Amino acid sequence: MRLTARGAGLCAAAAVLLGVGLVFGYPHLVVLGTAAVAALAFAVAYIWWHARLTVSRGVEPDRVMRGESSTVTLRVGNTSRLRGATLVAHDRCGEASVPVPLLRLKAGGETTAQYPVPTARRGVVAIGPLRVVRGDPLGLLSLARGYGGTARVWVYPRVHRLSAVPTGVTRSLDGRDDRVPHGTITFDTLREYVVGDELRRVHWRTSARVGELMVREQLDTSLPRLVVLLDDRRASYADPQLFESACEAAASLVMAAFREELPIALRLLSGGRQVQVASGNTARDYLDLLAEAEMSDMSDKPEAPEKSIAALRTQRLGDTLVYLSGEADLSRVSTLRTAYPTLVAGVFGDARPALERVVVLAVRDGAEFAAAWDGVQAW
Repeated sequence: MRLTARGAGLCAAAAVLLGVGLVFGYPHLVVLGTAAVAALAFAVAYIWWHARLTVSRGVEPDRVMRGESSTVTLRVGNTSRLRGATLVAHDRCGEASVPVPLLRLKAGGETTAQYPVPTARRGVVAIGPLRVVRGDPLGLLSLARGYGGTARVWVYPRVHRLSAVPTGVTRSLDGRDDRVPHGTITFDTLREYVVGDELRRVHWRTSARVGELMVREQLDTSLPRLVVLLDDRRASYADPQLFESACEAAASLVMAAFREELPIALRLLSGGRQVQVASGNTARDYLDLLAEAEMSDMSDKPEAPEKSIAALRTQRLGDTLVYLSGEADLSRVSTLRTAYPTLVAGVFGDARPALERVVVLAVRDGAEFAAAWDGVQAW
């Protein structure tokens, strides 16, 4: 409940009128002060009544690429049995407030309202709850109530098609180097036999020793594995739009990897949320992370970038590492050259750095990155 300027003035006037009237014996002032108090009491009673509203919200679709359309559909019902309602409500949509007029909503009736979600910027748009503000006829008080739940819309970075992908350079488990698009098959481990397994894969010596059928698991070791490291430090980007371009490049790499059925891992340099290579991963898992990614000033965890680099050096998640940043200094990531056969640095901005044994793509936006990536002869 909130007092309006008129309501605050009336409260002050009521206090002065009653005080002066009672202290100095002016009955007319007491009557006026009492009338002011009565008006405030009427306002409280009026706004305290509220329509019984039910709100259901649908968003279609809830995940879109930047610039694509998404629509919120609100269904508002009045479950009151006796009274109708004419209200003006506002639905939160990101940082904006969208008016939702509820005119002559009869008792037991329902109305539907729709409005578009702004998708011009990458990010997660929070929607709801519906906020209904009710005021009294005298304009003394107002009371806001929230109805319905909330929803979110993930706005993904714009994706640029990459026609080229690394063919894969990795050392297989038997010690040989492979550079072939179709891969090789190498023994990995043994597991119990299940119905449907080929008998030629049964390891008979182990089966005889343990008393049950054991099957060889084999691994395609020359299948290229991509690792994308996105620099999300605020200090690395002279312009926030360069970070958006880096996110576009990361999204383009993710979609290219899924199109070619290549495993890919995505990490943030700040050490925040990451998506590792897993059989159940979908493109949505990676794109959700990119929609939620925000630049960090790193004041609370200055050691996080070094820890992220050290983890990549020791774990060696793939054979091709792609580092995306707006910083021209590549000395930190250059230490990964011994762990990853192919190291690519996408640098966004006006800098044109060069580094030995590192493929440097100096670009200004996501579209230039896609063109430069497809122009690399090493693929």
